[in-house]
Amino acid sequence: MYNVCFITFGCKVSQYETDFIANCFESAGFSVSDENNADVFVVNSCTVTGSGDSKSLYKVRKLRRDYPDSVIVLTGCLPQASPEIAGKCMEADIITGTKEREKLPQLVLQIIGDKNRIVNISEYTSHDLYEDISCKSTTKTRAFLKIQDGCNCFCSYCIIPYARGRCRSKPLDSLIHEAEKIAESGHKEIVLVGINLAFYGREYGLRLVDAVEACCKINGIERVRLSSLEPEMISDEDLLRLSHLPKFCPQFHLSLQSGSRQTLKKMNRKYNPEEYMALVKIIRDIFPDASFTTDVMVGFPQETEAEFAESMAFVEKVGFSKIHVFQYSPRNGTPASKMKNQVPKNIKSERARRMKKLGEKLQKIYMKNLVGKTVPVLFERENSTEFHQGHAPDYTLIKILRENSKKSLRNQIFYVIIEESHDDYCLGRIIDKNGDR
Repeated sequence: MYNVCFITFGCKVSQYETDFIANCFESAGFSVSDENNADVFVVNSCTVTGSGDSKSLYKVRKLRRDYPDSVIVLTGCLPQASPEIAGKCMEADIITGTKEREKLPQLVLQIIGDKNRIVNISEYTSHDLYEDISCKSTTKTRAFLKIQDGCNCFCSYCIIPYARGRCRSKPLDSLIHEAEKIAESGHKEIVLVGINLAFYGREYGLRLVDAVEACCKINGIERVRLSSLEPEMISDEDLLRLSHLPKFCPQFHLSLQSGSRQTLKKMNRKYNPEEYMALVKIIRDIFPDASFTTDVMVGFPQETEAEFAESMAFVEKVGFSKIHVFQYSPRNGTPASKMKNQVPKNIKSERARRMKKLGEKLQKIYMKNLVGKTVPVLFERENSTEFHQGHAPDYTLIKILRENSKKSLRNQIFYVIIEESHDDYCLGRIIDKNGDR
């Protein structure tokens, strides 16, 4: 049979879906391999920004130059949102979107047989149901579990509602079944992921907290973590219910984008800085050990220096433990791409540099404040002969010195007292109820 290599761009949802596609190919008799030994390449694309499009298309073209006799598949968000752009990428033998990707192995076999190029992109409708896919757990310590797809928000800079359709949710019984399989495979942590995760369950009269509670009840699962959340979708009642779940990890990735009221309004975000800060304060009252991570966009069209300064001040006021900074990239088909007074590239780069520098400062402060605390750490695969490492519930990377280079702590939880802070991790030592380990 044939060897297939997977290249993934984008978010945790894309990675989950790549794992699903890989499972489909393996079930059809293909073997997963690296680039050097592959007969087939599957590029799972990202289209969240214009630069995301460029990276995906560049990879397809490079693969065609380097491996002229291979079968190349371009799938994912780019073809779904922009079929006209993807269709012109003649280096790809097969082009599909974000639907029906379980058919990819058959399409590959078809093109190997008749050599006819395939473009198969099914459009979304308002009546689409959740495509209830699942995948075998990977060898990683934590497992992603996709439970939601689609978005109804239509932010002015974002093409994702066109790439993913409207909000849809994984049925709760199917979610529980997949979580049980994850537990059976030995994973101790589940990360619930989705395109707009906070919308989970609305069509069933459920809320995201219902999914968290269901996962927390499963034997073998010790931690349940959430991926990115829209701040306007979280209620006080949800937070109180989460606070009663010892397995819930109080790491909140609350998508901010900007700390400027005017910029948020132009982005068509559904909250203002005051509402965002009010939510942060409520979470901190309920979860004193919570960490806050976020995404910040700089250089949005018409963003003035004063508005950028307002965003900087707000980010510092919140005190994020980590921020992902990215420059606005015009995306064809979105209102923001047509706005006047686009910010010049050099100004965007300079603002990104300043925001990243602030993020590094805030991360150091957060790490330093952890010194002296004791936290449970789920240890992961060792990639160093010097340290064992894993993550605390707030997702802080914790390292301890290896006492025995041959002994593995992988997939085990130990309490660690934090003794030192560094730029992006903390160093500690394991303790137990009787004192030092």
